[in-house]
Amino acid sequence: MFGISTPNSSHQLPSSAQLSHGGEDFFLAHPWVKHYEQGVPAHLAIPDRPLTWLLDRTAERYSDHTAFIYLGTKLTYAQFARYADRFASSLQRLGVKKGDRVAIALPNIPQYPIAFYGALKAGAIAVPTNPLYTEREMQHQLADSGARVLVMLDSFYPVVRAVRNQTALEHIILTSPAGFLPPVLRLLYPLSQRRVTSREPPLTSKELHADRTLHVMHPMLESPSNIGASPVEVSAEDLAVIQYTGGTTGLPKGAMLTHRNLLANAMQGRAWIPRAREGEEAMLCVIPFFHAYGMTVSMNFSILAAATMVLIPRFKAKQVIKAIRDYHPTIFPGIPTLYLALLREADKHISELKSIKFCVSGAAPLPAQVQADFEAATGSKLVEGYGLSEAAPMTHANPFTEECRPGSIGLPLPDIEAAIVDQSTGEPVPIGEVGEIMLKGPNIMQGYWKHDEETKAIFCHGWMRTGDLGKMDADGYFYVVERAKEVINASGFKVYPREVEEVLFHHPAVAEAGVTAVPDVYRGETVAAFVVLKPGIEPSEKTKQELIRYCKQALAAYKVPRRVEFRQSLPKSLIGKVIRRELHTGRV
Repeated sequence: MFGISTPNSSHQLPSSAQLSHGGEDFFLAHPWVKHYEQGVPAHLAIPDRPLTWLLDRTAERYSDHTAFIYLGTKLTYAQFARYADRFASSLQRLGVKKGDRVAIALPNIPQYPIAFYGALKAGAIAVPTNPLYTEREMQHQLADSGARVLVMLDSFYPVVRAVRNQTALEHIILTSPAGFLPPVLRLLYPLSQRRVTSREPPLTSKELHADRTLHVMHPMLESPSNIGASPVEVSAEDLAVIQYTGGTTGLPKGAMLTHRNLLANAMQGRAWIPRAREGEEAMLCVIPFFHAYGMTVSMNFSILAAATMVLIPRFKAKQVIKAIRDYHPTIFPGIPTLYLALLREADKHISELKSIKFCVSGAAPLPAQVQADFEAATGSKLVEGYGLSEAAPMTHANPFTEECRPGSIGLPLPDIEAAIVDQSTGEPVPIGEVGEIMLKGPNIMQGYWKHDEETKAIFCHGWMRTGDLGKMDADGYFYVVERAKEVINASGFKVYPREVEEVLFHHPAVAEAGVTAVPDVYRGETVAAFVVLKPGIEPSEKTKQELIRYCKQALAAYKVPRRVEFRQSLPKSLIGKVIRRELHTGRV
């Protein structure tokens, strides 16, 4: 039913034989392949292996090569693999079995990849979790996933303590950002002093020692891996990760990604940079690993390429520039606001960024001026890409050559089928016309965790709907015209209006609320709330600030409205539904 938009728009997807042998039919259906950088294959041979094979393979071939640099501390790939094995054994001793969910709520510190790969080695399913989530957000993700174990920062434990009885958690493993730092830096590291958004009292040493379900991670990493452990058979088709996303609408749902999905996407991303040299690159890891983009493009890509990961747990422009100056990263996946912030901070010292060669910008549209300024200042190549959590996440990218087309999300990666179809009929649309972007490939998720109806809705005849409107030109370059309906893209983080609205509706002063995106020079988009107050309550700056404070108690910082406007009424459809697209116009 679903075909590819091609110059004659009559070709259906090629058969397996055509894919295997190439030929004119293949290139007619895949015009983008002709614009691949030299050395990028049209197809990949994906090993029938679990994702953990990446770490085992690299640790064997590059055992002494530096895997992480974390504020001066260095760990080799041999150490990384050994710690992951020990952590896997420790999880088994806690009773973790194949298929159990292990949530990981950590920033980009060495413990994150160790816990992630350790959980997979134990046969568990990893559940990446934002460590800055509020009690409400944490409870939803932990309860929905059914996680038995949570790995988290000790200073944020009060957030989980407050909602733990509403989850299936049996064990909590605590660690600190300072865990792998020298003694002096352990006392100075700022992230450990982050304010915790919980009314619960902080964790005390007495509580830690009295509660046998609380564990400290570092002793686990020193424990021999052969005690109490048994081999776990994990196949490429087993689930590896439940990656939470809102899909195209609604509250967060868990995208089910197999080991094969994740291995395929790491290989697709690696193949896209053929000039990257195995064992010689350094990756600037600013994008959080708990985000699908950071998990694949920063972490798994690095392990596949035996690259050194320069870990940045919290973005601060001055600290990032210092890390670039000290450790000379060559690859920098990011989002537009990060590149813009570095340009502003570096200013006259722009030469400090010269080590960077390859940059992929994702999660938000890349302004042409930011792209041009960053390339001119650094001498690197900055290209825009596209993806979504359900695709593990990368599906498109511009080539790192003169074939790059600003304003485009680029070309489908190797082995990814992409199509533009009419949302009503499902038929291919002519070249240059707008329709819904559809995807197919080895990296596409298996469905949504415990959401069968949403899974059925997003798949059709083997293709996955993205909900994003786009178009394709005659050369196979894709363009996003409109992001997934009503989803706000704030600095690369998805914000779902319904979730913010539900928080506002609980405030005693609010009668109605509508949330939408408004343009923001720095973030691309930001969250705006339009509120109708209950009778007797006057709109004022004080009321506005009270609503913002109220949202901060229930939402992560990037979801909190930065703009609040009071209205007499909100624009509605004939059936009474708020028309979000008309909110910012002031139409009623």
